[in-house]
Amino acid sequence: MDKTFTEQELKKYDGSRKMPVYIAYNGLVYDVTSSPHWRGGMHRNLHFPGQDLTHELANSPHGDRVFRKFPVVGRLAK
Repeated sequence: MDKTFTEQELKKYDGSRKMPVYIAYNGLVYDVTSSPHWRGGMHRNLHFPGQDLTHELANSPHGDRVFRKFPVVGRLAK
């Protein structure tokens, strides 16, 4: 987990052009490519891939425990 992503770099990981799908939460970047909820781009027609979703999670029905099943691939630069 030595990789640090800027917000601009994170945007590239949106699942297009055979790229994996990454999202950030609380400073960590997760690979959510394997999640069926992220296939096709947006999650539940609410959240875009390649974004920092820290502030959006407050409205989520599942909380941050959902991230436990996904690998951390880096940190988000401040």
